Amino acid sequence: MGCVNGKCCSPCQPTSDGESREYREATPYSVQGKHILTQIPLESVSVPSHNFHLDYSVLTQRGYYPDSPDKQNQDSFCIRTQIQGNPNIHFFGVFDGHGHYGAECSNFVKDRLVEILADDPSLSDDPVKAFNSAFLATNRELHDSDIDDSLSGTTAITVLVVGNTLFVANVGDSRAVIAVKDGNRIVAEDLSNDQTPFRKDECERVKQSGARVLTVDQVEGFSDPSIQTWGDEESHGFDPPRLWVQDETHPGAAFTRSVGDWTAEQIGVVAVPEVSVVQVSANDLFFVVASDGVFEFLSSREVVNMVARYTDPRDACAAIAGESYKAWLEHETRTDDITIIIVQIKGFSNLDGSTTDGSSGTNIRPTRSRRETSEISITSVSELYRSVRSGFSVLQPCQRFVSTNRSLAIIVPSLERARSLEWMWASHAVSKRQLLC
Repeated sequence: MGCVNGKCCSPCQPTSDGESREYREATPYSVQGKHILTQIPLESVSVPSHNFHLDYSVLTQRGYYPDSPDKQNQDSFCIRTQIQGNPNIHFFGVFDGHGHYGAECSNFVKDRLVEILADDPSLSDDPVKAFNSAFLATNRELHDSDIDDSLSGTTAITVLVVGNTLFVANVGDSRAVIAVKDGNRIVAEDLSNDQTPFRKDECERVKQSGARVLTVDQVEGFSDPSIQTWGDEESHGFDPPRLWVQDETHPGAAFTRSVGDWTAEQIGVVAVPEVSVVQVSANDLFFVVASDGVFEFLSSREVVNMVARYTDPRDACAAIAGESYKAWLEHETRTDDITIIIVQIKGFSNLDGSTTDGSSGTNIRPTRSRRETSEISITSVSELYRSVRSGFSVLQPCQRFVSTNRSLAIIVPSLERARSLEWMWASHAVSKRQLLC
């Protein structure tokens, strides 16, 4: 979900940096050595400090916009291996732009964020600090750039692999989820928490910064604005609570954190990431990093189930894109842009019982988040793939597990004090249809 001005787009362009792995939008033609649907090779990178490797693939696809046939893909992504020349540090990120200049914002951020990270000498010793500094610096640079980010910006979901540890930094409502073999089940564990007004803590935070939090119906007088309970996104996603300047009809942001969005920043939207720290185990199968074009109508559990049906992540990317489009068109007359990165964890073992990050020797407690399961009987990883490829994937009701050694640790730094700036905008009168695009 974006801002009131809807979503714009630009396909991700490859850079000249040899460490980057960036691909153009998927096409349906076959090329020798490349996947028939996604037109990309299967990539792989090693993590020698812990003797495992990552096989990964990515797909980005423009949304279907019948009223805007020339609209570009606002999503972008960046995959960069061997950050700072370190073979144990790898970066995966998805950036979902919004607003009239959303494409420019997402492409600017996907380039600058990883560059600032790579230039930070504290990266291997303190990835959390480096992540926070990089997000805030990127946000400042976007404000100072030639891009008009007054009513445009981008969300960002990023995973930094440092040895046997994942550092997941999230700003906005895209998501990362990891699949875990847990006995006879495949477990979907969220690595990030969506930052929207549906979250009570985020809602109260932006209200304290001066935001009005109302749905479009409430703004337009069709619903009582005094009602400040909206349930959850699944039940209320058709008209979600949004952020508005007092007595104005902008910006209408459906998220509480982003990079850019200068206007929304004045009412509490920040570029400070929530960073989760997760230690890889031998039971971890793969992780998915995707824009909300995927997670708008598909749950984390459903996405993990779909990925688990395929041994090749390129097949999984294509399947998820197709299912996401189908789900969108069952609810809307359009679809969102869709970007998916799938990273398989291969050959990892817990032989030494180490809890270091593989780079600095820092002790890190294994951590996890909410777990969603599917009852799929398996006896080994290879058996897992054979079983799920047979088509057996019964989705069970969401279950919550309390685990003393795999609960998510989210590190939230103190928020950057909002700059005191004068308002310079005229009122933006927009229709409900525009707001929901």
